[in-house]
Amino acid sequence: MAIGRLRVIGRAVPPDAAHVREQLGVIAGMLGRQSPKVESMLRDAAEDLLAFTSFPPGHWKKIWSTSPLERLNKEVKRRTDVVGVFPNPEALLRLAGAVLVEAHDEWQTTDRRYLGEATMALLVTPPPQEGVATPELMTA
Repeated sequence: MAIGRLRVIGRAVPPDAAHVREQLGVIAGMLGRQSPKVESMLRDAAEDLLAFTSFPPGHWKKIWSTSPLERLNKEVKRRTDVVGVFPNPEALLRLAGAVLVEAHDEWQTTDRRYLGEATMALLVTPPPQEGVATPELMTA
């Protein structure tokens, strides 16, 4: 029941940081009636819980999702299950490392992006343009 309440925090419509923060306060208050420790824990961790709101709203769902990590873990498990018994720990590390390198290469070489370049550009502020030496700047 409490988990269901917490899941609605990031589902603000329209999504904005102020509304999400307000939802966290409401939910912390509701849970605080039954468990004051949970309320204080939520309020103390508010900055960490709401860190995703500093990103563009289009990134929110992808930031709090663990799907790529779960997929990668499944692939490592699938490959290690095929081998079954490893002769030594180094063999296991080599196989797991190979799976990670393969996944990294796949993400580097394909056109598929978890977070699109256009939305990532919203995160970067352009470097300040240095002025060309004009008489006004030279006398200032």
